[in-house]
Formats: sequence, C-alpha cells, structure tokens
Amino acid sequence: MRKTIAILVFVFLALVVLPEAIQQARAQADPYPAMAPLEEYLMPKDAEIALARSAAPASISDDATVMVLERQGYTTAMQGTNGFLCYVERSWAQDTDRPEFWNPKMRAPNCFNAAAAGSVSPIYLMKTRLVLAGKSKAEITQAIAAALDSGELPPLARGGMCYMMSKEQYLNDQAHAWHPHVMFYAPGDVTKSWGANLPGSPMIGVNDPQSRLTTFMIVVHHWSDGTPGPN
Repeated sequence: MRKTIAILVFVFLALVVLPEAIQQARAQADPYPAMAPLEEYLMPKDAEIALARSAAPASISDDATVMVLERQGYTTAMQGTNGFLCYVERSWAQDTDRPEFWNPKMRAPNCFNAAAAGSVSPIYLMKTRLVLAGKSKAEITQAIAAALDSGELPPLARGGMCYMMSKEQYLNDQAHAWHPHVMFYAPGDVTKSWGANLPGSPMIGVNDPQSRLTTFMIVVHHWSDGTPGPN
C-alpha cells in the first residue's frame, strides 16, 4: 500500500506540480515571450503627440517634429522648425535579449536633437518596421547588424543627445517612470572612459552592442513640466 501511495504521489508531482512550476519559472524569466496584438501598442494620435512632446521642456518640444506610431509604422504628425525630433518609443527600443522586449505597456517619450535624430533614431525606426513586418528577434538583430555594416544605417553623429523628462513615461515594469534624465551618445563601448557607473559619479552608462553605441544618462531634478522629480 505504501509503495502504491508513493508511486501515486510521484506521478502527481511529475504530471501536475512539476509542469506548473516549470511554466511559472518560464513566465518569470520571459514574461513577454511574444508580441502582443498591435492594438495594445497603439495610442490615440492626439494623446501620443502630447506624450511625445512631454519628453522635453515646452521651450524645446513645442517647435520639434513629432512622429507617432501607426499600423504601418511611424509617421510625421507635426513638422517642427528647431531640428528636434520627439516620439514615444515602444518596448522594441531595447535589445532583443531583454525580457521586456515585447512589453506592450512601455511608453518612453524621447526628444532627440538634430544629431541624434539623424543617426540614433533611424535604428529604432528600422527596428519598428521589422517588428511590424513580423520579423523574429534573430532576424531583427541580423538586419540591424547588416544595415550598420553596409551604411544603410548612418554612423553615430557627434553631439547626439536626447531629453527623456516625461512624468508620464513607463520604461519597464520595475522602474515605471524612474527619473527625469538627459542622454548623450558615443560610439562603441566607452562606459569606462567616461567614468560612468563608478561610486560618486553622476553618469550612468549603458552599452548597447546591437546598436553599437553607449548611452550616458544624467538624472535631472525636474520633470519637463517643471515639477520636482523623485529624490
């Protein structure tokens, strides 16, 4: 009898408990295993324009070009005059190996100066076209690398920077709005040479090998609307 009970317990664990535990572990490791329906990434046009402009102070974003995501990709909704470009990034702005690459909740308003608009934003806009074409993560990675190698995607221009000061930003499921900050770009992995991520340094550096650049972030004290950011 004891042997029979032991066998039944083992079968129960193997057929019920273990598969469920494996599924839970996979869900934690890869919470967004595939792209959600496109509708979950889209926004009403006017709301997206306002959110994009909130990336930078109004003195900058009011005269910036604004792009919005539509079913066929990003389109220009407002033509600017000062060389800046504002749009709301979705989750595929991240490296393809990030667990939230398909997170439909991500909304990251960015406002690039002319140098970054012409050399950083094309990488994201190309990724968007690949995503909407149904390409896999591996295909996206390969296509971006090929475009960088061939010159289809331009080299990083000097002086590229970006405002990311929207109080309404949702960067990921952990940080949500995080902090208002400005970003600067440099080619390759140059985190150490900038003194980023060291004790006492105000500079945060993140290398993106797929885009072949390093993004430096400096936290600022106020959101774009002038209200104080978190301490």
